[in-house]
Amino acid sequence: MTRLLGYVDPLDPSFVAAVVTITFNPLYWNVVARWEHKTRKLSRAFGSPYLACYSLSVTILLLNFLRSHCFMQAMLSQPRMESLDTPAAYSLGLTLLGLGVVLVLSSFFALGFTGTFLGDYFGILKEARVTVFPFNILDNPMYWGSTANYLGWAIMHASPTGLLLTVLVALTYIVALLYEEPFTAEIYRQKASGSHKRS
Repeated sequence: MTRLLGYVDPLDPSFVAAVVTITFNPLYWNVVARWEHKTRKLSRAFGSPYLACYSLSVTILLLNFLRSHCFMQAMLSQPRMESLDTPAAYSLGLTLLGLGVVLVLSSFFALGFTGTFLGDYFGILKEARVTVFPFNILDNPMYWGSTANYLGWAIMHASPTGLLLTVLVALTYIVALLYEEPFTAEIYRQKASGSHKRS
C-alpha cells in the first residue's frame, strides 16, 4: 500500500473528483430511497411508485457514468506502475473486467429493473428472495461485479491510482451494505408480518 501511495497525488483535482463521486453515489441512493420509503413523496409527485423508481434509476445511472468518468480521468492523470505494465497483468485485468460485467448484467436480469434500482423502498416488492445465478454463488453480486470492473480497469491501465480508488469503491460498498441489508430485511419482515395477519 505504501508503494502505491508513492504514485498517487491526492491533491490532483481528478483524483479528488473520483473520491467524491465514489463516496457520494451510495450515500445519495441510500438517503433518497430511505426518504422515499418513509414519506412516499416521490411516488406521490410522480403519481406512481414505478415512475418514481424509474426517475431515481436515471439519476443513479447518470451518477455512475460520472463516477466511472472521474475514475478513468484520475488514472490517466497519474503515473503508471511499470511492474503492472505487462501482457500478463493486462490479461488479468481483462479477465476481471469480463467477470465484473457478467456479475453486473446477470444480477440485473435476475433482479429486474425495479429490483436493481431499490424498488423495494418504493413498495415494489418481490414475492421471494432471488436465488438464481449469480445470487446462488455470491451475496451482493452487483456490488462485487462493479468492484471487479474497477479493479480490472486499474490493472489494465497499470494504475496505482486506480488500485487505490478500487479499494475505496470496495470499502464504500461494504459500508453501504451495513445500512442496506438490515433495512431491506426489515421491509420484507414487515411484508411477511402483514401477509400473516391477513391470512
